[in-house]
Amino acid sequence: MRRRFLPIAVSVLSAALTLGACSNSDDGGAGGGSGSQPIRIGASPTPHAEILQFVQDELATEAGLKLDIVEYTDYIQPNVALSEGDLDANYFQHLPYYEVQVAERDYDFGHFPGIHIEPYAAYSDSVDDVADLPDGARVGITNDPSNQARALDLLVEADLITLDDTGEEDPTILDVADNPRNLEFVETDPEQLPRSLQDFDLAIINGNYALEGGLNPAADSLLIESGENNPYANFVAVRAEDVDDPRLVKLNELLHSAEVRTFITTRWPKGEVLPAF
Repeated sequence: MRRRFLPIAVSVLSAALTLGACSNSDDGGAGGGSGSQPIRIGASPTPHAEILQFVQDELATEAGLKLDIVEYTDYIQPNVALSEGDLDANYFQHLPYYEVQVAERDYDFGHFPGIHIEPYAAYSDSVDDVADLPDGARVGITNDPSNQARALDLLVEADLITLDDTGEEDPTILDVADNPRNLEFVETDPEQLPRSLQDFDLAIINGNYALEGGLNPAADSLLIESGENNPYANFVAVRAEDVDDPRLVKLNELLHSAEVRTFITTRWPKGEVLPAF
């Protein structure tokens, strides 16, 4: 079944960051369970790395942890680095993306519960309302299949398109059925969309890339996901062998603490990022 969200409700989103100590390294890693070893964790810069930096600055020392945060600006390398042992954990992805990557690349991963939601939203430099989109409007859309489905859901909720009922959880632009405005979909690397917004009549952008590009999903978008029952909460992923590592379990506890919740709601007070716990 396709996922659906409320049409234009203020919600939250999704930047790449890394924490250190590889489980395969000689000096100890996630599998070693040594509290003296730093956790090497990869993350997207915003908001993931910011949240991790708050944990490092305010909570980690008392908990006996040290974070080595490595930032990534793409969605591929953090999982590659985790699989190859260059990271102990990563924090940048949501469950639908994670499941596709694990299935396609045969990763042996596990993950902890969701920490935050970044709202997926649509932006325009040329119109103030999607009702004003011209016939044949150019729509910038991610080339990532799991997030493309998420973007298309926004257009369905706005009655701009319909999708074939194929039974697929992750429809793509090939599954567009009715397109009365003859929207022209232009698949683009997601990190490029904020920089090329002026090239489109409408661009549908991941929350973290929108924030990095100076866009506020809550204030600047024409369409935005609802946070209610949203399956796109971002979480910490680890190698399956390390899901019980005491350091990683403790880090997950800190990321679900009242202090982190307060940090998220204070740092992004307009709902640009929402806690998922």
